[in-house]
Amino acid sequence: MSDQPSITIDVRVRYAECDPMSFAHHSVFAVWMEMARTELLRSMGIAYADVEKQGLFIAVVRINCSFHKPARYDDLLHVTATLTRAAGAKIEHDYRVARDGEILMTGSTTLAVLDADGRPQRVPRFLQAV
Repeated sequence: MSDQPSITIDVRVRYAECDPMSFAHHSVFAVWMEMARTELLRSMGIAYADVEKQGLFIAVVRINCSFHKPARYDDLLHVTATLTRAAGAKIEHDYRVARDGEILMTGSTTLAVLDADGRPQRVPRFLQAV
């Protein structure tokens, strides 16, 4: 993760996000990835609500996660999202979830820019990295 737009947010694992063994359920990692991705967009001066007001929608079309170690109830995690590519109709991000410098999960997403009818649209300039 180099000089591409990137952000790290802090997330504390909540009890409701855990399985009976007090491990964070794998499904919540996708939620944390979305939280970081949304804050990355906001840090670039764009609110997702404003994207929708322009008649565009951003849908996840691929998600990939590799789990290295478990997160546990009440852990303070650092979720990093990095914009890696925005071209054609696709936007791609890489992610890292860490606890005290230890990598727990790495992942990536591919998003599609769509119009209100679900047809692919080119990534507008305001959504591309500056």
